[in-house]
Amino acid sequence: MATIDSQYPIDLRSDTVTRPSAPMREAMAAAEVGDDQYGEDPSARGLEEAVAALFGFPEAMFVPTGIMANHIGIRLLVGPGEELICDADAHIVAHENGGLAAHAGIQTRTLPSARGLLDPDALAGMIRVGDRYTVGTRAVEVENTHNRGGGAVYPLETLQGIRALTDASGIGLHLDGARIWNAHAATGVPLKEYGAIAHTMSVCMSKGLGAPAGSLLLLPAGRSEEARSLRRRLGGSMRQVGILAAGAHYALEHNLGRLSQDHENARRIATALRAAGASVREPETNIVLVDAADAPAVAKECFAKGVRISAFGPKLLRIVTHLDVSAQDCDTAADVVSSVLMQSPERA
Repeated sequence: MATIDSQYPIDLRSDTVTRPSAPMREAMAAAEVGDDQYGEDPSARGLEEAVAALFGFPEAMFVPTGIMANHIGIRLLVGPGEELICDADAHIVAHENGGLAAHAGIQTRTLPSARGLLDPDALAGMIRVGDRYTVGTRAVEVENTHNRGGGAVYPLETLQGIRALTDASGIGLHLDGARIWNAHAATGVPLKEYGAIAHTMSVCMSKGLGAPAGSLLLLPAGRSEEARSLRRRLGGSMRQVGILAAGAHYALEHNLGRLSQDHENARRIATALRAAGASVREPETNIVLVDAADAPAVAKECFAKGVRISAFGPKLLRIVTHLDVSAQDCDTAADVVSSVLMQSPERA
Protein backbone atom coordinates (compact mmCIF):
# COMPACT_ATOMS: atom_id res chain seq x y z
CA MET A 1 0.00 0.00 0.00
CA ALA A 2 1.29 3.47 -0.90
CA THR A 3 2.28 5.79 1.93
CA ILE A 4 0.09 8.85 2.48
CA ASP A 5 1.49 12.04 3.96
CA SER A 6 -0.45 12.54 7.20
CA GLN A 7 -0.37 16.31 6.70
CA TYR A 8 -2.00 16.01 3.30
CA PRO A 9 -4.71 13.33 3.37
CA ILE A 10 -6.52 12.30 0.22
CA ASP A 11 -9.90 13.97 0.67
CA LEU A 12 -12.73 12.36 -1.27
CA ARG A 13 -15.61 13.39 0.96
CA SER A 14 -16.99 15.89 -1.57
CA ASP A 15 -16.10 17.97 -4.60
CA THR A 16 -16.55 21.02 -2.35
CA VAL A 17 -13.23 20.43 -0.51
CA THR A 18 -11.12 21.86 -3.35
CA ARG A 19 -8.93 24.88 -2.72
CA PRO A 20 -8.45 27.77 -5.12
CA SER A 21 -5.36 27.45 -7.28
CA ALA A 22 -2.71 30.15 -7.44
CA PRO A 23 -4.09 31.56 -10.73
CA MET A 24 -7.61 31.58 -9.28
CA ARG A 25 -6.35 33.46 -6.23
CA GLU A 26 -4.65 35.96 -8.53
CA ALA A 27 -7.90 36.51 -10.40
CA MET A 28 -9.72 37.04 -7.11
CA ALA A 29 -7.10 39.48 -5.84
CA ALA A 30 -7.31 41.49 -9.06
CA ALA A 31 -11.13 41.57 -9.17
CA GLU A 32 -12.80 44.90 -9.80
CA VAL A 33 -15.39 45.32 -7.05
CA GLY A 34 -18.22 47.55 -5.89
CA ASP A 35 -21.15 47.38 -3.50
CA ASP A 36 -23.34 44.56 -4.76
CA GLN A 37 -26.35 45.64 -2.69
CA TYR A 38 -26.38 48.78 -4.80
CA GLY A 39 -25.91 46.68 -7.94
CA GLU A 40 -22.46 48.18 -8.41
CA ASP A 41 -20.12 45.18 -8.37
CA PRO A 42 -18.90 44.72 -11.96
CA SER A 43 -17.37 41.30 -11.34
CA ALA A 44 -20.62 39.96 -9.93
CA ARG A 45 -22.61 41.48 -12.79
CA GLY A 46 -20.22 39.99 -15.32
CA LEU A 47 -20.52 36.52 -13.83
CA GLU A 48 -24.31 36.75 -13.70
CA GLU A 49 -24.51 37.80 -17.34
CA ALA A 50 -22.12 35.06 -18.46
CA VAL A 51 -23.94 32.25 -16.65
CA ALA A 52 -27.38 33.48 -17.73
CA ALA A 53 -26.21 33.47 -21.35
CA LEU A 54 -24.77 29.95 -21.05
CA PHE A 55 -28.17 28.55 -20.03
CA GLY A 56 -30.34 30.84 -22.15
CA PHE A 57 -31.94 32.68 -19.23
CA PRO A 58 -32.60 36.42 -19.27
CA GLU A 59 -31.15 36.99 -15.80
CA ALA A 60 -29.08 35.38 -13.04
CA MET A 61 -28.35 36.29 -9.43
CA PHE A 62 -25.20 35.45 -7.46
CA VAL A 63 -25.86 34.03 -3.98
CA PRO A 64 -23.56 32.64 -1.27
CA THR A 65 -24.85 29.05 -1.36
CA GLY A 66 -26.70 26.49 -3.42
CA ILE A 67 -29.28 26.04 -0.67
CA MET A 68 -30.16 29.73 -0.87
CA ALA A 69 -30.39 29.51 -4.66
CA ASN A 70 -32.78 26.58 -4.39
CA HIS A 71 -34.95 28.20 -1.74
CA ILE A 72 -35.33 31.49 -3.59
CA GLY A 73 -35.95 29.77 -6.93
CA ILE A 74 -38.64 27.54 -5.48
CA ARG A 75 -40.18 30.43 -3.55
CA LEU A 76 -40.66 32.26 -6.85
CA LEU A 77 -42.78 29.32 -8.02
CA VAL A 78 -44.50 28.16 -4.82
CA GLY A 79 -46.17 30.25 -2.11
CA PRO A 80 -46.64 29.56 1.61
CA GLY A 81 -49.07 26.72 2.18
CA GLU A 82 -48.65 25.45 -1.38
CA GLU A 83 -47.07 22.21 -2.54
CA LEU A 84 -43.84 21.20 -4.24
CA ILE A 85 -43.30 17.66 -5.56
CA CYS A 86 -39.80 16.19 -5.69
CA ASP A 87 -37.91 12.92 -5.39
CA ALA A 88 -37.83 11.37 -1.91
CA ASP A 89 -34.02 11.64 -1.78
CA ALA A 90 -33.77 15.13 -3.25
CA HIS A 91 -31.13 17.39 -1.76
CA ILE A 92 -33.80 19.97 -0.88
CA VAL A 93 -35.51 17.53 1.49
CA ALA A 94 -32.56 15.41 2.63
CA HIS A 95 -29.83 17.99 3.18
CA GLU A 96 -31.27 21.50 3.45
CA ASN A 97 -32.43 21.41 7.08
CA GLY A 98 -36.14 21.80 6.38
CA GLY A 99 -35.54 25.31 5.08
CA LEU A 100 -38.43 25.36 2.62
CA ALA A 101 -40.87 24.67 5.44
CA ALA A 102 -39.13 26.86 8.02
CA HIS A 103 -38.49 29.91 5.82
CA ALA A 104 -41.28 29.77 3.27
CA GLY A 105 -44.06 27.56 4.65
CA ILE A 106 -43.84 25.32 1.58
CA GLN A 107 -45.20 21.80 1.77
CA THR A 108 -43.18 19.12 0.00
CA ARG A 109 -44.58 15.82 -1.22
CA THR A 110 -42.07 13.22 -2.29
CA LEU A 111 -42.00 10.37 -4.75
CA PRO A 112 -39.49 7.48 -4.41
CA SER A 113 -37.62 7.13 -7.68
CA ALA A 114 -34.94 4.90 -9.12
CA ARG A 115 -31.55 6.65 -8.70
CA GLY A 116 -33.47 9.80 -7.73
CA LEU A 117 -34.79 10.38 -11.26
CA LEU A 118 -38.50 11.16 -11.46
CA ASP A 119 -40.56 9.28 -14.03
CA PRO A 120 -43.03 11.55 -15.87
CA ASP A 121 -45.80 8.93 -15.85
CA ALA A 122 -45.48 8.33 -12.11
CA LEU A 123 -45.24 12.07 -11.51
CA ALA A 124 -48.44 12.73 -13.44
CA GLY A 125 -50.45 10.79 -10.87
CA MET A 126 -49.05 12.95 -8.04
CA ILE A 127 -50.08 16.39 -9.28
CA ARG A 128 -53.12 17.79 -7.49
CA VAL A 129 -55.41 20.66 -8.39
CA GLY A 130 -55.97 22.84 -5.36
CA ASP A 131 -59.31 24.02 -4.01
CA ARG A 132 -60.62 25.21 -0.64
CA TYR A 133 -60.23 21.65 0.70
CA THR A 134 -57.09 20.45 -1.08
CA VAL A 135 -53.51 21.69 -1.22
CA GLY A 136 -52.64 22.26 -4.85
CA THR A 137 -49.35 21.37 -6.49
CA ARG A 138 -47.58 24.51 -7.66
CA ALA A 139 -44.24 23.18 -8.88
CA VAL A 140 -42.00 20.15 -9.42
CA GLU A 141 -38.30 20.02 -8.53
CA VAL A 142 -35.67 17.85 -10.24
CA GLU A 143 -31.98 17.42 -9.38
CA ASN A 144 -29.38 16.87 -12.10
CA THR A 145 -27.02 15.23 -11.37
CA HIS A 146 -28.64 13.56 -8.38
CA ASN A 147 -26.46 13.50 -5.29
CA ARG A 148 -28.01 10.62 -3.34
CA GLY A 149 -28.59 8.83 -6.63
CA GLY A 150 -24.81 8.57 -6.96
CA GLY A 151 -24.37 11.38 -9.46
CA ALA A 152 -27.12 10.00 -11.69
CA VAL A 153 -27.84 11.98 -14.86
CA TYR A 154 -31.36 12.64 -16.15
CA PRO A 155 -31.86 11.69 -19.80
CA LEU A 156 -32.76 14.88 -21.64
CA GLU A 157 -35.92 13.25 -22.97
CA THR A 158 -37.10 12.56 -19.41
CA LEU A 159 -36.56 16.18 -18.42
CA GLN A 160 -38.42 17.34 -21.51
CA GLY A 161 -41.27 15.01 -20.60
CA ILE A 162 -41.43 16.48 -17.10
CA ARG A 163 -41.43 20.02 -18.50
CA ALA A 164 -44.25 19.13 -20.89
CA LEU A 165 -46.21 17.71 -17.95
CA THR A 166 -45.72 20.82 -15.82
CA ASP A 167 -46.71 23.06 -18.73
CA ALA A 168 -49.88 21.05 -19.31
CA SER A 169 -50.66 21.26 -15.59
CA GLY A 170 -49.98 24.99 -15.35
CA ILE A 171 -47.27 24.60 -12.71
CA GLY A 172 -43.58 25.48 -12.43
CA LEU A 173 -40.38 23.45 -12.68
CA HIS A 174 -37.24 24.15 -10.65
CA LEU A 175 -33.99 22.47 -11.61
CA ASP A 176 -31.42 21.97 -8.86
CA GLY A 177 -28.38 22.03 -11.09
CA ALA A 178 -25.71 22.05 -8.39
CA ARG A 179 -23.80 19.51 -10.50
CA ILE A 180 -25.31 20.33 -13.89
CA TRP A 181 -21.75 20.84 -15.13
CA ASN A 182 -21.11 17.11 -14.55
CA ALA A 183 -24.28 16.19 -16.44
CA HIS A 184 -23.11 18.34 -19.35
CA ALA A 185 -19.65 16.76 -19.29
CA ALA A 186 -21.05 13.23 -19.15
CA THR A 187 -23.64 13.58 -21.91
CA GLY A 188 -22.55 16.45 -24.13
CA VAL A 189 -26.03 17.97 -23.82
CA PRO A 190 -25.64 21.72 -24.38
CA LEU A 191 -26.17 23.84 -21.28
CA LYS A 192 -28.90 25.82 -23.07
CA GLU A 193 -30.91 22.64 -23.55
CA TYR A 194 -30.80 22.03 -19.82
CA GLY A 195 -31.73 25.65 -19.24
CA ALA A 196 -34.74 25.34 -21.54
CA ILE A 197 -36.19 22.72 -19.19
CA ALA A 198 -36.61 24.96 -16.16
CA HIS A 199 -38.56 28.00 -15.03
CA THR A 200 -35.95 28.58 -12.32
CA MET A 201 -32.58 26.88 -11.94
CA SER A 202 -29.68 26.83 -9.50
CA VAL A 203 -26.06 26.15 -10.45
CA CYS A 204 -23.14 25.76 -8.03
CA MET A 205 -19.64 27.09 -8.64
CA SER A 206 -17.95 25.28 -5.72
CA LYS A 207 -18.90 21.73 -6.74
CA GLY A 208 -16.75 20.30 -9.49
CA LEU A 209 -15.63 23.64 -10.86
CA GLY A 210 -13.56 24.34 -7.75
CA ALA A 211 -14.52 27.91 -6.82
CA PRO A 212 -14.25 28.64 -3.10
CA ALA A 213 -17.90 29.68 -2.72
CA GLY A 214 -21.00 30.80 -4.53
CA SER A 215 -23.97 29.68 -6.60
CA LEU A 216 -26.23 31.38 -9.09
CA LEU A 217 -29.99 31.38 -9.46
CA LEU A 218 -31.21 31.61 -13.03
CA LEU A 219 -34.37 33.69 -13.28
CA PRO A 220 -37.28 34.21 -15.65
CA ALA A 221 -37.79 37.70 -17.02
CA GLY A 222 -39.22 40.24 -14.62
CA ARG A 223 -38.46 38.39 -11.38
CA SER A 224 -35.07 39.89 -10.52
CA GLU A 225 -36.28 42.48 -8.01
CA GLU A 226 -38.40 39.92 -6.16
CA ALA A 227 -35.50 37.48 -6.10
CA ARG A 228 -33.08 40.09 -4.79
CA SER A 229 -35.56 41.07 -2.09
CA LEU A 230 -35.82 37.42 -1.01
CA ARG A 231 -32.02 37.14 -1.03
CA ARG A 232 -31.80 40.11 1.32
CA ARG A 233 -34.50 38.68 3.59
CA LEU A 234 -32.45 35.49 3.92
CA GLY A 235 -29.29 37.45 4.72
CA GLY A 236 -27.63 36.67 1.42
CA SER A 237 -26.96 40.17 0.11
CA MET A 238 -23.28 41.04 0.27
CA ARG A 239 -21.03 43.99 -0.48
CA GLN A 240 -17.79 43.60 -2.47
CA VAL A 241 -18.77 40.11 -3.57
CA GLY A 242 -16.77 40.44 -6.77
CA ILE A 243 -13.80 38.80 -5.06
CA LEU A 244 -15.84 35.58 -4.88
CA ALA A 245 -17.44 36.13 -8.26
CA ALA A 246 -14.01 36.42 -9.87
CA GLY A 247 -13.02 33.03 -8.46
CA ALA A 248 -16.24 31.54 -9.80
CA HIS A 249 -15.71 33.14 -13.21
CA TYR A 250 -12.16 31.77 -13.35
CA ALA A 251 -13.49 28.31 -12.46
CA LEU A 252 -16.07 28.49 -15.22
CA GLU A 253 -13.52 29.48 -17.85
CA HIS A 254 -10.76 27.03 -16.83
CA ASN A 255 -12.28 24.03 -15.04
CA LEU A 256 -15.44 23.09 -16.92
CA GLY A 257 -13.57 21.30 -19.69
CA ARG A 258 -11.66 19.01 -17.31
CA LEU A 259 -14.65 17.44 -15.52
CA SER A 260 -14.40 14.28 -17.62
CA GLN A 261 -11.14 13.56 -15.77
CA ASP A 262 -13.09 13.38 -12.51
CA HIS A 263 -15.55 10.97 -14.10
CA GLU A 264 -12.71 8.77 -15.30
CA ASN A 265 -11.15 8.81 -11.83
CA ALA A 266 -14.48 7.79 -10.30
CA ARG A 267 -14.68 4.82 -12.69
CA ARG A 268 -11.07 4.01 -11.82
CA ILE A 269 -11.92 3.81 -8.11
CA ALA A 270 -15.07 1.79 -8.74
CA THR A 271 -13.21 -0.72 -10.90
CA ALA A 272 -10.48 -1.19 -8.29
CA LEU A 273 -12.94 -1.63 -5.44
CA ARG A 274 -15.04 -4.08 -7.43
CA ALA A 275 -11.93 -6.09 -8.30
CA ALA A 276 -11.17 -6.31 -4.57
CA GLY A 277 -14.63 -7.76 -3.88
CA ALA A 278 -16.52 -4.65 -2.78
CA SER A 279 -20.13 -3.98 -3.73
CA VAL A 280 -19.97 -0.82 -5.83
CA ARG A 281 -22.56 1.02 -7.91
CA GLU A 282 -21.20 1.98 -11.31
CA PRO A 283 -20.65 5.76 -11.30
CA GLU A 284 -22.21 7.88 -14.02
CA THR A 285 -20.23 10.99 -13.12
CA ASN A 286 -17.91 11.77 -10.19
CA ILE A 287 -19.72 10.06 -7.28
CA VAL A 288 -19.02 6.47 -6.24
CA LEU A 289 -21.43 4.71 -3.86
CA VAL A 290 -20.09 1.68 -1.99
CA ASP A 291 -22.05 -0.72 0.22
CA ALA A 292 -20.58 -1.43 3.67
CA ALA A 293 -21.84 -3.34 6.69
CA ASP A 294 -20.82 -0.44 8.96
CA ALA A 295 -20.17 2.63 6.87
CA PRO A 296 -19.27 5.01 9.74
CA ALA A 297 -16.68 2.53 11.06
CA VAL A 298 -15.15 2.09 7.60
CA ALA A 299 -15.00 5.85 7.04
CA LYS A 300 -13.34 6.33 10.44
CA GLU A 301 -10.70 3.67 9.74
CA CYS A 302 -9.99 5.10 6.29
CA PHE A 303 -9.59 8.53 7.87
CA ALA A 304 -7.00 7.11 10.24
CA LYS A 305 -5.12 5.78 7.20
CA GLY A 306 -5.12 9.15 5.43
CA VAL A 307 -8.16 8.80 3.15
CA ARG A 308 -11.28 10.83 3.82
CA ILE A 309 -14.59 9.48 2.54
CA SER A 310 -18.18 9.98 3.70
CA ALA A 311 -20.53 7.65 5.51
CA PHE A 312 -23.63 8.41 3.44
CA GLY A 313 -25.82 6.26 5.64
CA PRO A 314 -25.44 3.35 8.06
CA LYS A 315 -24.47 0.99 5.24
CA LEU A 316 -23.43 3.29 2.41
CA LEU A 317 -20.17 5.10 1.63
CA ARG A 318 -19.79 8.03 -0.75
CA ILE A 319 -16.54 8.80 -2.58
CA VAL A 320 -16.37 11.94 -4.72
CA THR A 321 -13.59 12.78 -7.17
CA HIS A 322 -12.55 16.35 -7.95
CA LEU A 323 -9.78 18.50 -9.39
CA ASP A 324 -7.56 18.27 -6.30
CA VAL A 325 -7.07 14.49 -6.55
CA SER A 326 -4.97 12.79 -9.21
CA ALA A 327 -5.34 9.36 -10.77
CA GLN A 328 -2.52 8.17 -8.51
CA ASP A 329 -4.37 9.57 -5.46
CA CYS A 330 -7.46 7.65 -6.55
CA ASP A 331 -5.50 4.42 -6.92
CA THR A 332 -4.06 4.88 -3.43
CA ALA A 333 -7.45 5.70 -1.99
CA ALA A 334 -9.04 2.65 -3.59
CA ASP A 335 -6.28 0.50 -2.11
CA VAL A 336 -6.94 1.90 1.38
CA VAL A 337 -10.73 1.65 1.17
CA SER A 338 -10.68 -1.89 -0.21
CA SER A 339 -8.25 -3.06 2.49
CA VAL A 340 -10.47 -1.61 5.23
CA LEU A 341 -13.60 -3.09 3.70
CA MET A 342 -12.07 -6.54 3.33
CA GLN A 343 -10.78 -6.50 6.91
CA SER A 344 -14.18 -5.58 8.31
CA PRO A 345 -15.57 -8.24 10.67
CA GLU A 346 -18.87 -8.09 8.82
CA ARG A 347 -18.33 -7.92 5.08
CA ALA A 348 -21.06 -6.01 3.22
